[in-house]
Amino acid sequence: MTLAIPSWRIPPQRVLDGVKELEERFNVKFVYKAKVYSDEPSHDEGEDLVEKRINFADLLSHYDLVLIATGTWASKLPKLPGVDAKGVTTALEYLYKWKVHELRLAQISPPTAKRVVVIGGGYSAVDAAERALKTRAESILVYRRTIKEAPAGVYEIERIKREGVEFIELASPVEVIVENGVARGVKFQKMTLGPPDETGRPKPVPIPGSEFVVEADLVIFATGESPTPPISPKASESLGLKLNKDGSIWVNQIMQTSIPKVFAAGDVVQGPSRIGPAMRSGLKAARYMHNWFIAKMGKSSPTVGVIT
Repeated sequence: MTLAIPSWRIPPQRVLDGVKELEERFNVKFVYKAKVYSDEPSHDEGEDLVEKRINFADLLSHYDLVLIATGTWASKLPKLPGVDAKGVTTALEYLYKWKVHELRLAQISPPTAKRVVVIGGGYSAVDAAERALKTRAESILVYRRTIKEAPAGVYEIERIKREGVEFIELASPVEVIVENGVARGVKFQKMTLGPPDETGRPKPVPIPGSEFVVEADLVIFATGESPTPPISPKASESLGLKLNKDGSIWVNQIMQTSIPKVFAAGDVVQGPSRIGPAMRSGLKAARYMHNWFIAKMGKSSPTVGVIT
């Protein structure tokens, strides 16, 4: 919440005050700049601050209970020509680098540009477009459906439009325009709305012969994120931790994984969501864990540690 969400949406001090309260009132011990992994250390977005790595199997051997709440730190990039060019990034990486720079936590130079195009319609897209605007760049947000279907909502998009972000609806990217290995723009195709798809929203249908180009020297994809459990599919089989097809962690009705002493909550279970549902999931898991701990261990006051 401090490194991926802009300060104007959630002030960092609110989060830091909550951390301080957990430390002082509830004796929670935090281990910072540490990443838990499985057999092979993976690289997820937002790892510039990691100084120590902890093996997941070793963690299991040292604690009576473990809660996994590692979120969704892997952005989804569409398979389009040019997405690997210089000047193409993801909303998560873009926002993260600006936040680390803003807080002076590391020597990171966030991407800058004169003309930025952001592709998507969720909160990450809105935040990236607004951040680009605050860098005095010309900011353009393009979404494949209409403003009415945008996950961020009509209010948020109308708000950044008033701030100065240009909004283009009913357009989907087909190619990143590249010159000498550097992104120079995006070719889009106009869309029309068809019958509802699996999400219940009208399905975007391409309009033949309607391609157009939006010039930009920075292209930001805000096209979703995937769950990032601290364990690879290979290691999950050897340790017995069941993963779903989308990479999320399987849990039962009490938020317990296929390993009895391991629970999971938040976006790593339910996929990308908002802060409210993620926190509610964590509180629900905490209650189940506390009951399970008392029943199995005969103790009522477990020591809690947070690795982040």
